[in-house]
Amino acid sequence: MKLIKALANLGHGSRRQVALMFREGRVTDAAGEVLYADDQPAWEDVRVDGEPLDPPPGLVLMLHKPVGHTCSTKDRGRLVYDLLPPRFALRSPVLSTVGRLDRETSGLLLMTDDGQLLHRIISPKSKLPKVYEATLAGPLRGDEAAIFASGTLMLDSETTPLLPAELDVVSPTLARLTLHEGRYHQVRRMFAAVGNHVLALHRSQVGGLSLGDLPEGQWRILDAADRDRIFTASA
Repeated sequence: MKLIKALANLGHGSRRQVALMFREGRVTDAAGEVLYADDQPAWEDVRVDGEPLDPPPGLVLMLHKPVGHTCSTKDRGRLVYDLLPPRFALRSPVLSTVGRLDRETSGLLLMTDDGQLLHRIISPKSKLPKVYEATLAGPLRGDEAAIFASGTLMLDSETTPLLPAELDVVSPTLARLTLHEGRYHQVRRMFAAVGNHVLALHRSQVGGLSLGDLPEGQWRILDAADRDRIFTASA
């Protein structure tokens, strides 16, 4: 792929805008030598305004999503894309969220421009465990774990029961719930079905990949080991 197209696909601008960057000498190699649009350097040797290029297509990152941000490119208000470099929203292929966390849910959000990987993660066949911490309005009554693990719980407007889920009690009003599917507002609806209400919800893990100590609002690019960890069994 020509360098000018590669930079445009990374979101640095239209081809005309990228061509202007070359004329202005803003595209160089690692030693600071100006590059031209028809040069073919190694990806890792290219610099834009002195900074290395973002990863090529196949990018996967995880974001510690704060409450109040929406997993959308079009909604009004604060978007998860606002937490990333602006060029990330202009990448081609498109950088998409892997599933969604609603506006009032915080925690681990994966994003990728790899369509095959995205579908592998969200496919119902994968049954990847996802771990949530739910702060509840009222104390747990004691039978929730058995109900959630039964595989018979039916939510309003659903036609099939939920897959078995594991509930760990952290405190009377704090529970850790591990799901193996992803239905609309599932955690909130599950607790509503047993007469409780979720005040705060946080996702800490997807597959074997945990959020770790990544600060809220921050993101990092996943390496090959991280990607493999997604598909390992959770702790």
